[in-house]
Amino acid sequence: MLKEKSNQLEMSGVGLSDDGGMPPGCGPLAAAEGGASKPLRQQVFERVRSAGQTSRIDVAKDLGISPGSVTQLTSEIISAGLIVEAESPHDAHTRGRPPVALRIAPGAGYVAGIKLGDFTHSGVIVDFAGTVICDFNSASGAQRHEPDALVSEANAILQSLLEKAELEISQISAVGVGIAGIVDHDQGVVPWSPLLRPRNVALRDLLSKAMGVPVHLDNDANVVTLAELWFGAGRGRQSFAVVTIEYGVGMGLVLDNRLYRGSGGLGLELGHTKVQLDGALCRCGSRGCLEAYLADYALVREARVALDMKSEPFGPVDIMLETLYEQAKAGNQHARTIFNRAGRFLALALSNVVHLFDPSLIILSGERMRYDYLYAEEVMAEMENLTLDKGRAPPEVDINVWGGFVWARGAAALALSSVTDELFGATRAEA
Repeated sequence: MLKEKSNQLEMSGVGLSDDGGMPPGCGPLAAAEGGASKPLRQQVFERVRSAGQTSRIDVAKDLGISPGSVTQLTSEIISAGLIVEAESPHDAHTRGRPPVALRIAPGAGYVAGIKLGDFTHSGVIVDFAGTVICDFNSASGAQRHEPDALVSEANAILQSLLEKAELEISQISAVGVGIAGIVDHDQGVVPWSPLLRPRNVALRDLLSKAMGVPVHLDNDANVVTLAELWFGAGRGRQSFAVVTIEYGVGMGLVLDNRLYRGSGGLGLELGHTKVQLDGALCRCGSRGCLEAYLADYALVREARVALDMKSEPFGPVDIMLETLYEQAKAGNQHARTIFNRAGRFLALALSNVVHLFDPSLIILSGERMRYDYLYAEEVMAEMENLTLDKGRAPPEVDINVWGGFVWARGAAALALSSVTDELFGATRAEA
């Protein structure tokens, strides 16, 4: 079942446009089965944050604890300056004084999120309520960097954000960073990335030293998945899968409201699963990877041959892709064939995702989902034909055409989650 929802979440200056009908607040809305392992104060704080604004009695009902316990816990969190009382909207159908509501305190704290990209780096600063304070992007200096150069570019993004938000680095609790490639989140090491020349770079420590603030590092597909969990279509789901199609192909998986990463950062590298032995060359150096047939550079490579689209006069990759898409929409059969072929490989990939994880929801996320050939009804039908157990309903497929800043916003969620755990004393195992 295909559910097309074009979020178009672009930021301009101080905030985002409409969140696609999402409720206020940020963070998972669905209760996690393992949520009770977190400190109770943290559960109360996260419930207030996810609701945006809520009453003590509703928090007590949601968490299954006594109103007296909530009163005591919220008093402690208010004293810490993390939440404040706010007047609830008056309901004309109820008598008496409306209950006092709770919300995250303005200015309680800030985190930054940065996405390091092939062509563009982007960043945001959000407050503890998840509200975007400002955003910034800049061109990437090179496709493959030496670590010091990449760290310098990332730090420049942070400094520009601080200047734009009129904040000091001392007011930033942490920075989340997303980067393409294989990322060991726990160790903060990047074994391989198309953005870095050397391998096994201790990028987290390099970034933290340069920025003077704790840094949390993850794969870029994981930070987009966090964006869906915290701000998007995944907020109301305990478990779902995300497939991203940009200059690369990535995948993220949420199980019980928690991001699944694997044991060392190599899990869920959907773009580097093999779909053709000795096939097309992938930018990872291997042949036959899904990415080599579906990603931006794969479509451009096909266009250069089939449509004689050289780098000039068409310009950068994104311009070439737009030209290719316009020709496909105009009826150019060669251009349509390129997109249709990519759609078949996407159907194969989605079928494999269903067989491996059986998600109830697959979110196709990224700016390239504007190209409707990639999720045409024929693609969804082929996914179903390639999937076993025809008697069962296929998973829901949701299309989210995010803007470029969603990656940075997901990186901010990574930082915000870690800061919350530290504030309330949750260990990594508990969180």
